[in-house]
Amino acid sequence: MKMEIDGIEDNAPIPETFAFGIPDEKDPMTFGPNRNPAIRWSDLPAGTRSLVILVVDPDVPSEADDVNQEGRTVSADLPRVPFYHWVMVDIDPTLGEIGEGSCSQEVTPKGKSNPPGPAGSRQGLNDFTGFLAGDPDMGGSYFGYDGPCPPWNDEIPHRYRFRLIATSLETIPVDGDFRGPEVEEAIKGHVLGEASITGRYSLNPSVPA
Repeated sequence: MKMEIDGIEDNAPIPETFAFGIPDEKDPMTFGPNRNPAIRWSDLPAGTRSLVILVVDPDVPSEADDVNQEGRTVSADLPRVPFYHWVMVDIDPTLGEIGEGSCSQEVTPKGKSNPPGPAGSRQGLNDFTGFLAGDPDMGGSYFGYDGPCPPWNDEIPHRYRFRLIATSLETIPVDGDFRGPEVEEAIKGHVLGEASITGRYSLNPSVPA
């Protein structure tokens, strides 16, 4: 199976158009356009009944003590953990594409409660839900797509893996406020094929993507 993402090449920098956070002249970071990229697919495996999209950053610091702190850096040696930026299931494989900005067009403080998406699809919680919990201005339930926003003092660029997964299931057996790990568990034994593209992004001016 094949996947193309407009504006994102494998192992290349991700444009700011698709980012939750972008550099700012006065501050280390400000909100970005946060548009979802256009994704197209073809040559799906025989028997594909639905598609899943997962976007995962595997480079998130396992400890947040130094994250975005003036005069400190997030060490490259710090263990890293995955962070889900987009979880979408039950995508009709006959659509062939998802348009740019059709699921996200801006940063929504406290999260998008009912993000738009292809007819019949469902979108789960991304990990901004936990990261921003307790923030009086931003805390909430973040459904759908929210793009890159790595720590602006991280010593490494972050990778963002866009995964398109073909399944033999018409409906993925997850309900409610489902998350990425639940989807990965639910599709075990039902994956017919997968395509992926990994982009890079950094907010640290001394660490280019």
